[in-house]
Amino acid sequence: MATNEKHYCFIPSRTEQEAAGSKEKAAVLNGVRWGSGNTVTVRFLEGDPGLRQRVEDVAKEWMQHANVHLSFLDQGDADIRIAFQQGNGSWSYLGTDCRTIARDQPTMNYGWLTPDSPDEELRRVVLHEFGHALGLIHEHQNPDGGIQWNRDAVIRDLSGPPNNWDLATIENNIFKKYDKDAVTSSEVDGDSIMMYPIPQAWTLDGFSAGLNTELSALDKEIIGRAYQK
Repeated sequence: MATNEKHYCFIPSRTEQEAAGSKEKAAVLNGVRWGSGNTVTVRFLEGDPGLRQRVEDVAKEWMQHANVHLSFLDQGDADIRIAFQQGNGSWSYLGTDCRTIARDQPTMNYGWLTPDSPDEELRRVVLHEFGHALGLIHEHQNPDGGIQWNRDAVIRDLSGPPNNWDLATIENNIFKKYDKDAVTSSEVDGDSIMMYPIPQAWTLDGFSAGLNTELSALDKEIIGRAYQK
């Protein structure tokens, strides 16, 4: 793979949050977990009505495995605010971090989903971003893992289009590992909805992962452990 042809999700870092002022990783980051049985409110800030309904229907699949309720509101204040800012990437703050963001600003964005997006792509992106919203980190950053990265290849590909990430964003979303004591984790799951698609050219140990579009068995297990009934 000479160039990166895929869009990748990123998690806004604290540095980015401070710089933006009002704009404020299977493993669950414990410090941002919602309480079991909590109701988490969600509101769309914009978007085609049909696309919004498709996003809502997919997001609610997490509720089948986690003791948490996603309540979608038509108006008023909400914990999670969703935008469809084209060209601004796909991202979400982790768990309760959304509470630190100015209430008129998005906490989740779908930068390439449109009413014409195929169901498979929409499922992949929405399940992934709502995983973050429930506190799940990127699976390749699971402290139980040990991918040997080809740093030069990763940086070369992600610094170019369509992602155009700077080095700080690449470090935060690819190479950073979370402290094992800070997460509830399982063995690394290559089938996780939270796993990046990773081309073999990005690794030195032969590891690769494809485009996962469904919750894996371990995704369901780990979110169930994080939000027990």
